[in-house]
Amino acid sequence: MKSSFQCLAFVLVICGRLTAFCAEGPAAALPSLMHFTDGKRVSSLAEWDQRREEIRNLLVKYFIGTFPEEVPEIIKAELLSEVKGDKDSIRRRIRVTLATPNRVSFDMEVWTPRREGPFPLLLTAPRFYQRYWAEDALERGYAVCLFPGVDSHHREENYLGFERVWQKFRAEYPESTWTEISAKGWLASRCIDYLLSEGSVTRVDPSKIAIIGFSRYGKQAMIAAAFDSRISCVVARSPGSPASCPYRFTSRNTYAEAPSDFPSQWFLPSLRKYTGRENQIPIDAHGWYALIAPRHCLIHTAHNDGAEPTFAVEKAYIEGRSVYRFLGAENKLRVDYREGGHSSGSPPESISRDDRQRNLDWIDLAFGRGKVRSKDFPEELIHDFDWKKWRAGQKDSELLIPDDASSQEKIRWSMGVEPDEIKNEKKAPYISDKESELMTHDRWAPAGILRAPIKFGHGVRGNLYYKEGSKEPLPVVVWLHPLSYHSGYNEGYGVQGTTVYHRLAQNGFAVIAYDQCGFGLRLLEGRDFYSNYPNWSRLGRMVMDSRDAISFVMDPRGNSRKPLPALNKERIFLLGYSTGSLVAMYAGAQDPRVTGIACFSGWTPLKDSSQDKVTGGNWRLWGLHGLQPMLGLFWGKEKNIPYDYDAVFELIMPKPLLLVTPKRNRFTDQGAIADLLGRLRLKNPEVFKDSLTWLAPDEVDHFQKDQQMSFIDWVRSLN
Repeated sequence: MKSSFQCLAFVLVICGRLTAFCAEGPAAALPSLMHFTDGKRVSSLAEWDQRREEIRNLLVKYFIGTFPEEVPEIIKAELLSEVKGDKDSIRRRIRVTLATPNRVSFDMEVWTPRREGPFPLLLTAPRFYQRYWAEDALERGYAVCLFPGVDSHHREENYLGFERVWQKFRAEYPESTWTEISAKGWLASRCIDYLLSEGSVTRVDPSKIAIIGFSRYGKQAMIAAAFDSRISCVVARSPGSPASCPYRFTSRNTYAEAPSDFPSQWFLPSLRKYTGRENQIPIDAHGWYALIAPRHCLIHTAHNDGAEPTFAVEKAYIEGRSVYRFLGAENKLRVDYREGGHSSGSPPESISRDDRQRNLDWIDLAFGRGKVRSKDFPEELIHDFDWKKWRAGQKDSELLIPDDASSQEKIRWSMGVEPDEIKNEKKAPYISDKESELMTHDRWAPAGILRAPIKFGHGVRGNLYYKEGSKEPLPVVVWLHPLSYHSGYNEGYGVQGTTVYHRLAQNGFAVIAYDQCGFGLRLLEGRDFYSNYPNWSRLGRMVMDSRDAISFVMDPRGNSRKPLPALNKERIFLLGYSTGSLVAMYAGAQDPRVTGIACFSGWTPLKDSSQDKVTGGNWRLWGLHGLQPMLGLFWGKEKNIPYDYDAVFELIMPKPLLLVTPKRNRFTDQGAIADLLGRLRLKNPEVFKDSLTWLAPDEVDHFQKDQQMSFIDWVRSLN
């Protein structure tokens, strides 16, 4: 009888440690809001006040800069105009002068129903698509304040100067380091000062003040609420990074907004230097929740929002929820999902009426108005993988692997058991033009590059890109994207000239691009994956899909919506970045039809990486992203994992293999990588020399023009 590799004994031993680990989180997780920077846990309301102040100071230091030490008094308020408006309203423009050194003033508009107050108040900046909220709020009996918060990159015809008034106030306080967005949040508070003063043109209810904003204005709304406790409710629609989305989870390997991407003077310039080392910021965007709690806060985000990955939103929300729970206000914080992308309304609205009404329903709920109840805003999570729950559902007998199993068998074991039947989502067979428009598949398309919708495998839909007029059979690249939950295979932030799939097509390749399981148009497939396939793994499904893409190359007949160019079946390459690298290497190790494999970042040795490290180690695979749950069985006992990546590379060789591991990639242990590849070289030096190209540039983790061209150059060197 064969002996078995016993992975169960130490699972039981570490059970207590695992519970503690999940509560505290590894160094690669978000900084705990309920722990001081010295590691001490908050255990009382008095300690929470201290921790809240600590978080406030960190956000000021690293993100938005300092405010004036004292709030200037109002010394004058002038009524500039008063007109009867639509919806039986009165609309007034007010000029408020403050006691700054040079007596600087600002304009604001106040819209009210034509009756006596006090009114609940809604503040928003008068960007054209936000004024629809203002009109809708009037219908519900709100007073509306349009404060001077128009972004410096925008202009509004009837609100000229609203985009630059913040600069006048910054000049008044040269010792303050505040930024554009924080200064405009401060101006919203000065509008509240006026509206609560005896000289106000209307009366507002001081207990019912809300602020709302979309995109950059959502950032503004959250920051205003964070620093003004009189704002009792905030709605931020798609505010992105660094508001609802922590930079730790919107790095370059997500195709979302990194610290180097924010425009102009939104945040402190010093924040940009953390691109690629976001984990070194001692606080992140989830800190805003600590300052807003326990007041009502709604994040309204879309499944495929180009500015806001759902994964990042949820991880910040879950950490923020810990504060709300501590303060007994759990139902006052919600992420509210919607289908689609950043905008939802027909031009010029940008925000659909249904969405606007949903946003105002939340404010009504906060103020005890209307018929809305907490149950109308249930908690909905997409990325809520629970490893302990998964483990409890596994049979011990199915977690054993023979000691004498081959490398291939060990790798397949780690992926779980493929099901006999795969459930396909009920969607059209091909990606529609509307879906490609949503995902901006053609946004960066150069002239002469064509896109053909294709299908393959078990309900997978994608696109094939190629150069118009191609005569000879084209070499094929299967593009395997990173952790871009919101955008799938499409690049978002950080594009340099054009996207990877367009650039490859320009250089003579046919490129198969598709969203992997749990990403992009297949986002909800990831949410439901372990309910449907408890014994499999998402990484296993992703590897299967990539091999099905290769099968498509071998016989594409009847699986394309448009005519295709001739494809070279002898020249098939797998190109992966970040998590896509794992898919590329595992598929390449199993599939003899592959010509070559290129892996940019995405891996660090399994047996040497611990969750306690800043990289996150294997925890990122089994816990954080739920890609390969089997690895969680070895937490704290990584050296007992049945294989490491050198075994995978051995299975790939002697096929050409390109490994690019940036030295300053915060997700990897460069020393452990060098040791693993050194052992592989000693084991078979000739094959290693002929097969493997290893590049370790002195840079942070990213995959942009230069990296894409290095892949193209590598392939050309193989001819």
